[in-house]
Amino acid sequence: MSSVTPFPVRIDRKAVAAFDRAELQRILDLYGRMVAAGHWRDYAMQFSPDLATFAAFRRAAERPEVRIEKRPSLRLKQGAWALIGEHGAVLKRGQELAGVLAPLERRLLRLVAE
Repeated sequence: MSSVTPFPVRIDRKAVAAFDRAELQRILDLYGRMVAAGHWRDYAMQFSPDLATFAAFRRAAERPEVRIEKRPSLRLKQGAWALIGEHGAVLKRGQELAGVLAPLERRLLRLVAE
């Protein structure tokens, strides 16, 4: 009979910060509305062990207009979510994604004439 040698398994990978399905759906819904309004044209996502980032661009060759960052390590302190402006300033920080996205959603509101 032949003997089976187990394959060596290395489990030294760190968990990667990521958006869950509902969070990504909310972000992409906002992105779609901003594209339809003519504000944004491109996006990028980046994932690392301590940070998940969604960046939205006016034009692909420029800096991102805004970045939406999720840092799970800060969820008990300042809040896991942050909205970062084009020049790196933190525009909004919080525990809930909806509150962090509120300044961007306000840009889409328009007053309809009577």
